Amino acid sequence: MTNRQRAMAILRYQAYDRLAIVNFGYWRETLQKWAAEGHLSDAEALSWADGNPTDAAISQKLGFDFNWYSTFTPCISLNPIFESRVIKEFPDGSQHVLNGEGVIVLSKPGAGSIPAEIQHTLVDRASWEEHYKWRFQFSPQRITTALVRIGDTMIPFDQGGLKFLQTDERDYPYGLFCGSLYGQIRNILGVEGSCYLMMDDEDLFDEIIRTVGELSYQVAKFVLESGAKFDFAHFWEDICFKNGPLITPGVFDEKVGPHYKRITDLLKTYGIDIVSLDCDGKIDALIPTWFNNGVNTMFPIEVGTWNASIKPWRDLYGKNLRGVGGMNKTVFARDRSTVDEEIERLKLLVELGGFIPCPDHRIAPDAKWDLVRYYCDRMRKVCC
Repeated sequence: MTNRQRAMAILRYQAYDRLAIVNFGYWRETLQKWAAEGHLSDAEALSWADGNPTDAAISQKLGFDFNWYSTFTPCISLNPIFESRVIKEFPDGSQHVLNGEGVIVLSKPGAGSIPAEIQHTLVDRASWEEHYKWRFQFSPQRITTALVRIGDTMIPFDQGGLKFLQTDERDYPYGLFCGSLYGQIRNILGVEGSCYLMMDDEDLFDEIIRTVGELSYQVAKFVLESGAKFDFAHFWEDICFKNGPLITPGVFDEKVGPHYKRITDLLKTYGIDIVSLDCDGKIDALIPTWFNNGVNTMFPIEVGTWNASIKPWRDLYGKNLRGVGGMNKTVFARDRSTVDEEIERLKLLVELGGFIPCPDHRIAPDAKWDLVRYYCDRMRKVCC
């Protein structure tokens, strides 16, 4: 079987020859460390991105079959983005920087974490109309200029990419990225700003969600009407943290849920039956909205401090709730016995069906190259 066939067979509860060995990419610092150790070239460390040829090459060296985030990714966000510029500099080298989403953030030398938000451009209807609404309008160029991974190359959709996507000639699952229906709104408004806006101007809050949802729908519709074929569809959100959602579940269900339903109904008419969603953090309270509106595969199921697992979700929602992820990546910093213990835990989850283990986020800089290779080798032997 090809990697594509076995992965989709697992998620569809069909017979397969062995488990697909899947990853979710790496921190940039991880690749730089591995390059310094001689496992990768400097060029590989610099050129890596989800689903690109370098990604495939690194996966092969480590023993992974593919990165789940191998998707065709049209532009379903601000277009054009804001021009990034330094707003203010400080004696310690830190800066206030306007980023591509129109948010002024605190940039500190050497910092690798998410920067603190200082100020937001989107605060009311006037700023929405002036700076954002027109940036969320549909145009075919959002799709036609996007790149398609074909073997070891990346080709624009309208320069050979579409022809490739109209066939089934690939040995790895390839998804259609359907955007973010609330996560990017949260990024632009901030958590506090989104809460205030919902109360101060609910009509504008609703309009922003409708505008983003309409763009996502029109992009998916254009792509699918072109004849392009995909193995799965994929959304991104990142709207939860270690204690739960960054939006009230009832509000999310009422205002965002219908946009998911509209898009997943469209996907079904084109035969796409696996729809995955990337949301970090403790997602339990939002799963009903996603699951009831056509999203059936949770990713990356972060183990974290709250021990997320597909098992309790399967007990609640049944076999129609699939998963990719749930592997505690922190074991890559430990030793072989710890990796073996994690594999034994995962083996029981694999036996549930409809589940593909995957490191529960980017592989971190403390990961040992040889332990990641050991994990891939053992998973092939133990979880067959």
